[in-house]
Amino acid sequence: MQRRDLLKSATFAVAAQALGTIATSAQPSAAQTPTSKRLGKIALEEHFMVPEFVPYFEETYPNISPEIAKLGLAALLDLGDHRIEVMDQNGVDYSVLSLSGPGVQIEKDTAVAVKRAKWVNDFLSKEIQKRPTRFGGLAHLAMQNPAEAASELERCIRGLGFQGAMINGQTNGEYLDLDKFSVFWERAAALEAPIYIHPGNPVDHPAMYADHPELWGPVCSWAFETGTHALRLVFAGVFERYPKARVILGHMGETLPLNLWRFDSRWPISHRGSMTLAEPPSFYIKRNIAITTSGVCSDISLRCALDSMGAENVMFSIDYPFEKTPVAAAFIENARITETERQQVASGNAKRILKITRPIGPSA
Repeated sequence: MQRRDLLKSATFAVAAQALGTIATSAQPSAAQTPTSKRLGKIALEEHFMVPEFVPYFEETYPNISPEIAKLGLAALLDLGDHRIEVMDQNGVDYSVLSLSGPGVQIEKDTAVAVKRAKWVNDFLSKEIQKRPTRFGGLAHLAMQNPAEAASELERCIRGLGFQGAMINGQTNGEYLDLDKFSVFWERAAALEAPIYIHPGNPVDHPAMYADHPELWGPVCSWAFETGTHALRLVFAGVFERYPKARVILGHMGETLPLNLWRFDSRWPISHRGSMTLAEPPSFYIKRNIAITTSGVCSDISLRCALDSMGAENVMFSIDYPFEKTPVAAAFIENARITETERQQVASGNAKRILKITRPIGPSA
């Protein structure tokens, strides 16, 4: 696949400079006082885009206000000095990059999806090689072919040095708990490669969102869709069959941490047919799912996440460029948590879960 002309990139870069971009336009409030010691951070829901995938990305525009839908595109297309400058200004040592969705998740032609996923993974690998102490990567996978996706995941982990993969919700109406994806989960578990399930639209448009477009997308529907996707994996026994499988959810866990007690309480009386689990649902959620702080800069939400999921399962992220980097950085630097928790969330957990062993940071 040949890259389109880069005129778009230049145009978007000019637009980003003029507008300040979503990622850098806001500053921390005066009430926030930076910690005296620099807090190194690893962020892992940090997106990029290439011109070839913009048509897929445009499928998300109906989820966003038309006035701002395209503003993030300039920052997404930049993998150079501007992105590094934003990281340096906010103490982000290392960004694990992922293609902004939905990508090939909505591609109807399986062969095209497989080809394009490999192409964009190779593209990302070359970009990482330019700045290996600052960038890592999450693989983009064509889940239309689970066996091929498993092989591509292994290539990206073993051959390209990626830290895991990101899957943007359902793929043409199919969720990852289906039996056909067992070959994928078996490989992911063997590799101990974390799979970030990122929000995406469901295949249909439920009636409960009718006449309320504000609920369709980041305000509401994405969280419910993604949280439900993760629960499908739990109740289908995916984590029971593959104990080493690991899922990551963004946005402070897509509402799951708040409801662990109720999942355990209501599971025994649910209409579950032949479904069985050896342990309560919360056991698998806490053992097999980690969460990030992306897009939720709230002390109350963070305290809930740490207490419910365990401090070892919570990681810092920004959701660049859709969230404001200075706000996210100031949040974790000044959150009302212990210093041990702060270090775990900022970078320690990510190093362990994503197996980041290389030197990282601007001085590496």
